[in-house]
Amino acid sequence: MNITLFPLRSFARLRRMALGLCLAALPALAPAETLDDLVRIEVLDGGQARNGALVGAIRLTLPDGWKTYWRAPGEAGIPPRFDWTGSRNLGAVEITWPTPTVMVQDGMRTIVYENQMVLPIEITPRRAGQPVRLRGQLDFGFCKDICIPGTLDFDRVLDGTAGHNPAIAAAAAQRPYTRREAGVTSATCSLAPGADGLQLQAEIRMPSAGGREVAVIEPGSAFWPGVTRTERRGDRLIATTNLIADGGVMTGIDRSEVRITVLGQRHAVDIRGCTAG
Repeated sequence: MNITLFPLRSFARLRRMALGLCLAALPALAPAETLDDLVRIEVLDGGQARNGALVGAIRLTLPDGWKTYWRAPGEAGIPPRFDWTGSRNLGAVEITWPTPTVMVQDGMRTIVYENQMVLPIEITPRRAGQPVRLRGQLDFGFCKDICIPGTLDFDRVLDGTAGHNPAIAAAAAQRPYTRREAGVTSATCSLAPGADGLQLQAEIRMPSAGGREVAVIEPGSAFWPGVTRTERRGDRLIATTNLIADGGVMTGIDRSEVRITVLGQRHAVDIRGCTAG
C-alpha cells in the first residue's frame, strides 16, 4: 500500500477554502512515506447477493482520534473520490454510505467518520460468472490536529464464495432511512438568484429525525453547495443553500438529481430527487 500526497489540480471540484486548510498544515508533516503507519485500506469480501452481484466493502482504518470525511464533507474537508481504473470485469458499482457524524470545530461544521470508514459496495460484473478484480485508488482527507490529503491504492480479486461478513453487515445497517421508511410525504425545491449563483430552498414534509436536524443538499455534478441552513416548522423541514457553479458556468438544475440527506439524532434520511416548489 502506498500513501502519497496529491497536488491541488487533483481536486478541481473541491472548495478552495477546504483544501487550503489542509495544505496549510503540510510543512509540519514528516516525510510522506511515514504516513503508511497512520492509515490502512482493505477490500473486504462479502460473497454474492441473490441478484448475482458481488458484495464487498472498502474499509479505511485510522488511528484513534482521527477522522475522515463523508461524501459531502461540510464547510471544510475533502470528500473521498474513487478511481476504479485498473479493475477488470467491473460493471456497475453501488456504494452504501453509512450515516456519518456531524462535528462543529472552530465554528465550522464538518461531516465525518471517526476512526474508521466502512463503505459497503455491490458490484455487477460486466461478464457474469467471471472473476472481478477491484483495483484502483482512493483520494481522501484525514484530520486530527492537522489535515492531510492522500491517496491509497487497493487491489483485490473478489471472492464470490465468501460467507457473511459482520463488518459489512454492521456498516450496511447504519445506512440512512429511505423517504418511505422515514415517512416523507413530499420534497420540493424552489430556486432563486443567490449571492454567488443560485439559491436552492428545499421543503420536506416529514416527522422529526430527532434532536437538532442537519440537512445536506447535493445538487448534482454541475454545482457545488454552500453552507446549508436548516430549520423545522412543524411537520416541515426547510433547508436553504447557495449553489456555486462548477467552473463558473451557470446551467440548469435537474431536480431529479438533487439529493437531500437529513441527519438527526435518532436516524438519518436519504431523499433522492425533489419536485418544483
